[in-house]
This record gives sequence, C-alpha cells and structure tokens, in this order.
Amino acid sequence: MRRILRWISFLFGILLIFSFSLAIASQEESKRSINSLEEITLGGAKQWILIRGENITNPILLFFHGGPGFPEMPYTHIDSSRLEKHFIVVNWDQRGAGKSYSPDIPKETMNLEQFLSDARELIQMLRKRFSRDKIFLIGHSWGSVLGLYTAHRHPEYLHAYVGMGQVVNAKEGEMISYLWTLEKAKEAGDEDAVKSLEKIGPPPYEGGFQNLGTQRMLLARYGGSMRNITLSDFGKFMNDSPFYTKADKNNYMRAFMQSINLMWDEVMKVNFFEEVLEVKVPVYFFTGKCDYQVPFELVERYLSVLKAPHKEIVWFENSCHTPNLEEPEVYQDKLINIVLKETLKRYQLDLKEEVKELKGVTR
Repeated sequence: MRRILRWISFLFGILLIFSFSLAIASQEESKRSINSLEEITLGGAKQWILIRGENITNPILLFFHGGPGFPEMPYTHIDSSRLEKHFIVVNWDQRGAGKSYSPDIPKETMNLEQFLSDARELIQMLRKRFSRDKIFLIGHSWGSVLGLYTAHRHPEYLHAYVGMGQVVNAKEGEMISYLWTLEKAKEAGDEDAVKSLEKIGPPPYEGGFQNLGTQRMLLARYGGSMRNITLSDFGKFMNDSPFYTKADKNNYMRAFMQSINLMWDEVMKVNFFEEVLEVKVPVYFFTGKCDYQVPFELVERYLSVLKAPHKEIVWFENSCHTPNLEEPEVYQDKLINIVLKETLKRYQLDLKEEVKELKGVTR
C-alpha cells in the first residue's frame, strides 16, 4: 500500500512540474505575442490600425487595402490566422475608410500623395516601434497603387512587395473589364444586362459611382470579380468580425462611397507602364486566374517590362480579384512559403538580427 501511495505521490509531483512548466511557457508566449487595435495619427488625421502576431520578433507584414475606402480589417479572421504565426500582421484602415471614417474629413486631403505620405509615416512608425530596418508589404487593388509607388520610392524600407489584384493601367483595365462583361452578357442572352451596359457606355463612366457600380454588379454576376464567395459573403464576414463595432459596420459603405467619389478620377490616371518600370525590391504579383475587375492580362504584360531583383506572378487557380478571401488557405500558404521563406533564403537574411531592443511595444 505504501508503495502505491509513493507512486501516486511521484506521479502527482510530475504532473505539478509539467503543469507549472506549461504555465511558464504560456506566460512567455503571451509576453511575445501582440494583439492591439489602436487609433493613431497620420498626416494630422486620426486613423486605426490592427496589429496581431504570436511573436513580436517575427517580420512585419503590412496590408494596404483596396477601394479606395474598402478596408481589409473586418476580414482578417478569415485570411490571417496562420499568417499571425509567422508575421506581425498590420492592417490599416486608411484615411476616411472603415474605422477611420469621418464625414468631416477635408476633401482636399483625399488624394494620392496624401495617402502615400500617410503610408510612409506608418511604415516609419512600425520600423521604429519594432526595431526593424525593413518590412514586407502587400497591397490589394487600390492598395496595390499605394504599394507599388511605395516600393518604387522607398525600396530601403522593404524586404519584398506583393501586389494582389495589381493595378497597372487603370483606364485600360476598366475598358477590358467593361468589354468582357458586355461580351458575357451577350453570350448569356441577358438582354437587360446588355441594355444596362450599353446605357452607361464604356469607361470613363459618367454619372459618378452609380454607373461604375452597375458594371461591377454585372461583372460579379458573370464570375469576373469573385469565385467561391458572393457579394453577400462580405457582409457575413464583416458581421463576424471581432474588430468592428456596430457603428463601424454601419459606416463601412458610407465611407467607401465617400472615398470612391472623392478619389476615383485620380485613380483613373494611374499608369505604371509610364511611371514605374523599375523596382529595387523583390516583387510578387498575387493574381487570380479569372480576375477581370483588375484584368490579369495587364499584369502579365507589365511583368515583361518591369525590372526588379526578382519578379514573378503567383497564380491563384480558383480566384478572381480577392484571392485572400476566395482561397484563404492557399493565400496564406503562398505568403509564408514563397514570399517569406524564399525571400529570406534568396538573400540569406536573418531577420532576428534586426531585432535589437523592443521599446514601447503595446500588447
């Protein structure tokens, strides 16, 4: 009996030690992680960022969302859980968008150069806060305009740039998108759709966002903007977001409409064939095989003339314009195993050497 009691005591002691070790490990892991939703000031305007990662010594991945005015933050629970194991993932609701919406934002500040200035200020803030020389940057759609300009002007800030749904020549892209949608409507025998498209006419559309919206709705109907998800899914994803309040959700489309109406004319002037033919960082274009919202064929053509230390198209076979939401697991896998790991291997980088002393990191 005594022998049995000694064995029970011994096993109980082992379990206590094991439990204590797990508790210590959990505390250490908590100290290394970050989960912070913050209001900051960029260019004199209050704006919001979300910072999440399991280890603050991991490299930074900053996401520039699309639109203008269509934030990624309310969808991060869909496409970022695995990324947070390998990166410090930073989502930014840009000036006038999402959580950063204000009906009183000065209209004169809603322009490309101001957004690029905000972006540069944010990157500098992150570099200082996490003691990094460089970050990884991904830009989606409109965000790819900000992203490619940033990579071109400030390669010293970046390990690599990822353009997802990369804008190349905005006017030509809109024309390709319009003609493709019209062709699909005719093939489907959809007379009402054909009449609607012929009524608004080819881009640049007159009548503001309403006519662009008509084309976009029909583009989605024929599978040129998304696959595996629908427009209603965006609302479902947002409703499930832990980072958006009811007011944020109510303001989302209001902010989007304001941003588009103030900035669309300037967006249509973007032509990287004329403005950016060399980028001095590795460039990856995450491209959906069926993307006709920002047509993939322009990305293929642009790749052939762009000079960069490394450049490639990373194809998404079952995606159109939002691979991160249409194929979230594939998207995360490619960011981790192609962009991160191959970049580090190619340039023999040890990112841990960058991290000297972390001061003022809010968790």
